[in-house]
Amino acid sequence: MNVDLMRKIDHHVGIPLTFISTLILKLVWWLGRQTQTPVKKILFIELSEMGSTIIADPAMQYAKNKFNAELYFVIFSKNKPSLDLLNSIPQQNIFTLREDSLFTLAYDAIRFLFWCRKNQIDTAIDLELFSRVSALLTGFSGANKRVGFHNFHGEGLYRGDMLTHKVLYNPHMHIAKNFMALIHPLETTQDEHPYSKIIIREEDITLRQVEYSDEQKEYVRNVVAKCYPDYQPDTHELILINPNASDLLPQRRWPKENFIELMKRIAWQYPHALILITGAPNEREEAETLRQQVNHERCINFAGQLKLLEMPILYSIAKLMVTNDSGPGHFSAITPLKTFVLFGPETPALYGSLGNSTPIYAGLACSPCVSAANHRKTPCTDPVCMRMITVDEVFAQVEHELQS
Repeated sequence: MNVDLMRKIDHHVGIPLTFISTLILKLVWWLGRQTQTPVKKILFIELSEMGSTIIADPAMQYAKNKFNAELYFVIFSKNKPSLDLLNSIPQQNIFTLREDSLFTLAYDAIRFLFWCRKNQIDTAIDLELFSRVSALLTGFSGANKRVGFHNFHGEGLYRGDMLTHKVLYNPHMHIAKNFMALIHPLETTQDEHPYSKIIIREEDITLRQVEYSDEQKEYVRNVVAKCYPDYQPDTHELILINPNASDLLPQRRWPKENFIELMKRIAWQYPHALILITGAPNEREEAETLRQQVNHERCINFAGQLKLLEMPILYSIAKLMVTNDSGPGHFSAITPLKTFVLFGPETPALYGSLGNSTPIYAGLACSPCVSAANHRKTPCTDPVCMRMITVDEVFAQVEHELQS
């Protein structure tokens, strides 16, 4: 299913379903009066954003250590590889939902209910921002502790009342801190209206770093050498360019002509720079078009050459990366790679990378135009915010890094 269809289903089907489900769950609670159990098996629910699996890791690690708990996760199948980058969740504890059709989604959702009970999930934490699908999964997970963001007095974000612990989403605080706020209700013995009345520090959202062996790095260098036989690791500096962004928000893409001009400047002014245009296998054709227009021997179409789980190895041996606000900007955060992330319809104040990253953001009066309130769907068809970021501005940042 495409993104717009999923949004329509979430709205038109999700609202009545969450209303009915709220009544059912309240009746079950009233009849059963379930006793509270210790937090031992925590299920995290994050379906649609690959980068969020990285941003949520500090919260997951905190919960794991605080409660000595076993972690579980449910995610859309196409996004599951992002969950494997930090290997926080054992493979047997991951449940994937297929979103290719409404039938398969419904079928997998039913399977999910049995899976939760088989694993005796006692706590469910909904990481999604006001998604009705995730609310339904949370509500019927069987967990007697169900934590998530609640609408309270806001309008237009109704998704029922299926949570036992309702957390206020703070649109002025980084999403990683919002995720940390979801853990607090499990710690406190006091009822808070709303949760969470705590201070979350910058050091609380520090992201774990990964390290790779010399053999793993050599493997990736050999892949680069196959694409550019003259590659010399001791001489060339790898410059990564990610011109892609997911279909969830295509307005995040910097104009292609800007990427082309940026790559030309780097190639001609820095003779030791080897530019790799990265991307998924299905983005290889687009990357090839860009490579041909750059028309320089040290600009390589590298899309599809590595699996997603191998990309952080590339990040660990590269000099820098320039990327749209998309998954790679967060994936690189688990390595020391210097990353420049181009923001437009979203703001780095909320979704900035947790790594060695510098956001580049024009900050128009209309930006950010996507938020939890509009389910990240903008009416904008002309992303001036991305065009306002000039090649000169980006190249100045890149040049400063290359000369350091």
